[in-house]
Amino acid sequence: MNQENPETTGPNQLPIANPPDNDSRRDFMMKVSLGLGGLAATAVAVPVVGALVAPLLADKSEVWRSVGAPDQFPVGTTKLVRFENADPLKWAGETAHTAAWVRRETDDDFVVFSVNCTHLGCPVRWEADAELFMCPCHGGVYYRDGTVAAGPPPKPLPRYDVRVAGGQVQVGTAPIPITKFSDG
Repeated sequence: MNQENPETTGPNQLPIANPPDNDSRRDFMMKVSLGLGGLAATAVAVPVVGALVAPLLADKSEVWRSVGAPDQFPVGTTKLVRFENADPLKWAGETAHTAAWVRRETDDDFVVFSVNCTHLGCPVRWEADAELFMCPCHGGVYYRDGTVAAGPPPKPLPRYDVRVAGGQVQVGTAPIPITKFSDG
């Protein structure tokens, strides 16, 4: 009679397979889980990183937008104008437009201010009688030259580049926020 090790034989004296090594199965499953987790993280990270880096690599050229004929802006007046952003997206709808305050100082001199307060970006309004720009959100006040008169704004109103070309007053816009501030 054949004497075999009882640990490797079953009740009918047939040999059974060695029990699987639990450590190697656990290691394999851990490697598969880490690999799939890394793949999922990469799938999420690629578009996020692309969205963050793409604006840095894009062309940021200035675009000139016509806002009206010079005779629409009498000397000494400030008028609100609307125009399309420099980088409008097809699906942006109304948000593809912005506004600015155009002030005509002399026959040949125009100044264009951003409508956004430098405190938190609220839209400022022009008070013609007082000759002040007023921010309704936190009480910011600017003089007619865009410098800060009162309230929390840390800087003067930003200015856009402006020119008269082709019989139109044109505002220079760019895809990034404007950072030109009046001299005071």
